[in-house]
Amino acid sequence: MEAIESSVNGLESEITRHKKAATAHTSEQIDHGGFSLRTYIDGLYNRVRNLILNADGTNVKEVVDARVNADGEIAPLLKERLDKEYNKLLRKITRNVNVDDYGADPTGETDSTEAFKRAIGNGKVRLNLSAGEYVIRGVKLPSWTYLIGQGMGVTTLKLHEDTPASEWVVTNADHAKGNRNIVVEGMSLDWNPDRQGGVGATGGVHSSCLLFAQVKFGIARGVEGINPGLHCFDVSAPSYDITAKDYTATGSKYIWIDKCVGSGYGDDGITTHYSEYIFITNNVMTNPRGTAHRKGGANSNGIEVDDGSKHVWVIDNYTEGNVRGVEVKAHKEWPAPSDVHIRGHESFRDVRSFDLRHIDHHLVKDPWSETARDVTLVD
Repeated sequence: MEAIESSVNGLESEITRHKKAATAHTSEQIDHGGFSLRTYIDGLYNRVRNLILNADGTNVKEVVDARVNADGEIAPLLKERLDKEYNKLLRKITRNVNVDDYGADPTGETDSTEAFKRAIGNGKVRLNLSAGEYVIRGVKLPSWTYLIGQGMGVTTLKLHEDTPASEWVVTNADHAKGNRNIVVEGMSLDWNPDRQGGVGATGGVHSSCLLFAQVKFGIARGVEGINPGLHCFDVSAPSYDITAKDYTATGSKYIWIDKCVGSGYGDDGITTHYSEYIFITNNVMTNPRGTAHRKGGANSNGIEVDDGSKHVWVIDNYTEGNVRGVEVKAHKEWPAPSDVHIRGHESFRDVRSFDLRHIDHHLVKDPWSETARDVTLVD
């Protein structure tokens, strides 16, 4: 208690000193309506200066007209109108560009990786892709990025010959801290497993066509995944081996995989790990290669809701030629998925259409699973 009293007295003394200090803050540090006080004072000074310079009444009509914005609203002062427009701009995607304008090559003859980096910048961009094939070493998307092509089989991103086996065709830029509001639409993603004489999956969250790792509000729509080392589409946390009590803390949230197609996957077509509020709708996952597994022991699923996933809706999808059409499962040491709902699924020539399991929690003698629950299959 004496230590607490001493700390409180110290804080009180610091606050008193701060209040009485003649230079506690500079005008740069004081916020005034979204701008620093220094900026606001400088603005007032220049406006007064401008009024003095134009005191002869010239250009009055032009100044009055400039106070009307594009929506027909009248601001009392031109400066206030410009301030509002500036703040509005900052809140929205600021650029709508075509990657070709930054040097990307839709013929596939040259490496377009650097052009994509320049075009994407720090995000807040709608990046349009032309018809054709872009050869890249992986595309990393920051927050507030909308990557849109001309359609599956029309626009293709293909991994460059020298790309490491661990890379993705597309993923979000910051797995450790996470990203938000990312859309990938209208293109094919070719993992190109024949590069370097043949490469395979390196394990974990790597080697997939599209990975959302710790993403909030992500959409993949009308995207084709071709021959990935691991998965066509992976919705995940940055790691697959989480045992923490709050095991979805670093997972992805509010993800929609819609009208996507996948084939030739080394493991699963669509998979989820430690993520929640996921919608998997109207997708087609067929004919895996199974190369992520030992020969003769393939374990590839069309759609897999895996370790620690919560609140997942799998609606009106089609799978064919897989070991399992849909698997809801977990490894023995990790939590099982819960609140998973499968509706209207069509499984054709999958070895087993549906499999719900928590490994090593199968038999009467096995420990009871505390997490495997609330799974429904309808129609």
